[in-house]
Amino acid sequence: MCCPIPRRGLIARARRIDLRPPVRARSFLLHWILFLGSFRWIALSKILANMQRVFISGLGTLCPLGNDLRTVWDRLLAGVSGISTLTNIDTSDLEVTIGGEVRGFDPRQIEVHDKIAARRLDRSSMFAVGAAVRSLADAGIDQNSLGSRGAVVLGAGLSGLLTLQEQTELLLNGGPRKVSPLTIPLLMPNASAANIAIALGLHGTTYTVSSACASSGHAMINAAQLIRSGAADVVITGGTEASLTRLGMASFINMRAMAKGYNDRPSEAVRPFDAHRGGLIMSEGAACLVFESEEHLRRRGGRAYAELLGQGATSDAFHITQPDPSAREATRAIEVCLASCQLKAGSIANQTYVNAHGTGTRLNDVAETRAIRLAFGVEADQLLISSTKSMTGHLIGAAGGLELAICCLGLIERQLPGTINLTHPDSECDLNYLPNASVEASCRYAMNLSFGFGGHNVCQLIGVVDDATIRRPPTRGPLLGMTPCRER
Repeated sequence: MCCPIPRRGLIARARRIDLRPPVRARSFLLHWILFLGSFRWIALSKILANMQRVFISGLGTLCPLGNDLRTVWDRLLAGVSGISTLTNIDTSDLEVTIGGEVRGFDPRQIEVHDKIAARRLDRSSMFAVGAAVRSLADAGIDQNSLGSRGAVVLGAGLSGLLTLQEQTELLLNGGPRKVSPLTIPLLMPNASAANIAIALGLHGTTYTVSSACASSGHAMINAAQLIRSGAADVVITGGTEASLTRLGMASFINMRAMAKGYNDRPSEAVRPFDAHRGGLIMSEGAACLVFESEEHLRRRGGRAYAELLGQGATSDAFHITQPDPSAREATRAIEVCLASCQLKAGSIANQTYVNAHGTGTRLNDVAETRAIRLAFGVEADQLLISSTKSMTGHLIGAAGGLELAICCLGLIERQLPGTINLTHPDSECDLNYLPNASVEASCRYAMNLSFGFGGHNVCQLIGVVDDATIRRPPTRGPLLGMTPCRER
């Protein structure tokens, strides 16, 4: 029988035993681990190399400034306001009687074949299909060539509001039998995107994103992911909105979000970053952009307005309607966007135009100014910034799409629209907001900011197309110096 080893002896012996492999073996293991790890990096680099670049090759819009790009752009540069007295709804008992209506639009234009009938579409779907058809035509893409490689990701904040109001009134006044059997297909949030797919024969993934005023921004983030991953060659994206109803107007008025006291001078109502600003003015319309992979763009000999470089999105988690006054998460959205394309704020500030969210509300404009300052630091003063909502009004779910389209035009035309009605600058909004004048400026980058009820923050960055063989030429000569803005 062996003598038991005392417990202390066991511990001492264990301490003397080195269970680690010899130095040479450790070195071999380390190199083997690094060797295996290199395969992971090679695989990752191949994935990154295979990710498609995203280009914006087509634009289409219906908005208060016009129903074609040329008209909209000319009026933006001239500082024309699209806000006027509302004519499509009864405003006799509303405190605010103005808004941005789409005028001169014939719904029959969207009836591209017998599967699309205007009478079976909500107003928001009519706008969406109209803008989508225009964007694909602008890109020069044959809709019959896309099939399963074409997708739709659309933003909508209050889609189907007109149908909801009309059918609710019928239910209350006439009973259940008066309600249209088309009510749900008309008002469902995905109706606009689905009708675009039906109109254009697109069999790729199709859906709607809804995040209030950030809806277009989130939709475009998802659209870009489809292109980058190779799941689609072309994606119709952007947003649509038709919320100029009595229900929509009354809700925003009672929320105290609307500018009051301008019914007799509607063109002066939206005053982003101005000390006398009093709120937003609602508008309707749609804006669609064609996102296209580089491979598909080159294969068909297409031309692009801009390249989509970076995107970022965050949430305030602060309040359902008010922005976080610290602007922490809005700032981070900008930082995430720039980090996604490996650009530094300070190095691009003097080459960048920012199309601000700029609603003209007391809280948003201060918080947005703070976010831009925090993200860009001392270089923020070099940015050229404007709020085109001063002319278009707030298109809610379609706002980000329209404003990114404006950014595209600004890059190729080398002109930037100003911010009208900025006559008394707010000391807390102290950046260069291009007051009351469009300017000639050759920018390399353009940034669009969208902030929505719910605390949603979206930032997108586009850049000039370097390759002249796939770059759209400007459609007109540059302006000489400054162009004073005019009001209608």
